[in-house]
Amino acid sequence: MLHLRHLAFLACALPLGALASGAAAYDAGSVSVGGTVSGKVTYSGSVPTKKVIPTKDANVCGSIRDVKLVAVGPGNGVQDAVVFLKDMASGKDWGPAEGPPEIDNVKCDFEPHVQVIRTGEIDVVNTDPVLHNTHGFYGRRTAFNLALPNEGQHIKVELTRPGLVRVECDAHGWMLGWIYVADSPYYALTGEDGSFSLTDVPAGDYTLVTWQEHTEETEMPVTVKAGETAEVTIELKK
Repeated sequence: MLHLRHLAFLACALPLGALASGAAAYDAGSVSVGGTVSGKVTYSGSVPTKKVIPTKDANVCGSIRDVKLVAVGPGNGVQDAVVFLKDMASGKDWGPAEGPPEIDNVKCDFEPHVQVIRTGEIDVVNTDPVLHNTHGFYGRRTAFNLALPNEGQHIKVELTRPGLVRVECDAHGWMLGWIYVADSPYYALTGEDGSFSLTDVPAGDYTLVTWQEHTEETEMPVTVKAGETAEVTIELKK
């Protein structure tokens, strides 16, 4: 029987991972008069849940609980949806790096649960006083596989391939996280109210992609005009 996390991966991760891995190299530069894509991601319908049943290390991992599969805030806004422009060949510069991002094992959960990063280094951390084995996958291929037996342990790894990385713990089978490695700087992770903004977009016609771990990936056309803002609303449902 397939676990819920594997169903979510099969339904959602493959298209996004395949999309990014096939993209051409991005040519970073400057955009003299760009536009903006701004909007909100919403969810339609009742919010589904999954039951988490910790089978070990209960003093750290907690008890049986129900976890929402979609984080819905005010106005049905969806938090932590990944939004990006597809197949961007060129455009604005990436901007300065703020240091390596982190994925942390905290109370037998991954924090952050979803994140978007540029290609490069990420710091894998274990805050818990128990063994975690943090295992990242591009599809079925291992991206990293790290044993972290010690509280406070840090191990840095390189994610050089764009695409979606599914993160599991081999020691605690219910743990699941997501890292989207972007192939251009035209991406956003939605806020608590589902809002996002992509700035300095060269004028033109594009495909806007939205991914959330429970719903199917969606695409929509968007036209950007110089110096203007294209407002969009994206409704997710299952």
